[in-house]
Amino acid sequence: MEVVKVSGEVRDNLGKKSSKDVRRSGLVPAVIYGIGGPVHFTVKALDLRDLIYTAEFKLAELNVGGESYRAIVKDYQFHPVTDELRHVDFLALEDGRTIKVQVPVTFTGTSPGVRGGGKLQVSVRRIKIKTTPEHLVDHVTLDISDLELGQSIRVRDIDAMEGVEIQNPGGQPIATVEVPRALRSAATAEKKAAEKDAKKAAKEVATEE
Repeated sequence: MEVVKVSGEVRDNLGKKSSKDVRRSGLVPAVIYGIGGPVHFTVKALDLRDLIYTAEFKLAELNVGGESYRAIVKDYQFHPVTDELRHVDFLALEDGRTIKVQVPVTFTGTSPGVRGGGKLQVSVRRIKIKTTPEHLVDHVTLDISDLELGQSIRVRDIDAMEGVEIQNPGGQPIATVEVPRALRSAATAEKKAAEKDAKKAAKEVATEE
């Protein structure tokens, strides 16, 4: 699992005015929980880039005021107009203490349905898991090697992982191989032609009788 190192400075002055001053200076207000009392600090926005602007799940190694913390990003806020990063919440990790996080879904194998002209439509890109830091994973994997046209792969198809509990409903579809319109049209035309031939054959039999 990738770890991103982040350094910050302890922030003593809190409140809206102080937060504005922090942002005006090019820094981002942040806080880390799970270590007793919360620790407020500031960090450079650039140092958070690999944690925030990514689809991957990563750990943070925080160095704040001479203390080091292993943590995960729990929440963050952007400015509604400028998209400026305004605040980040971290959760310190402690072995044996349960956490809930969302990790990305990855796929292995090649779907026969996709090879046959279908398109893999992904409806769920992240899965919520409950685990402890020592069993934490950075993704869950699904094998789509048997996925045919029109079929779906679901949460219950995720292989069991030691110490990891999937929180999503088991029946929730994660990805489906959609049948292209051209194939649907061809199948419909073939069905109609078969029905027409069957009716014609039945009529001919009735006439002979």
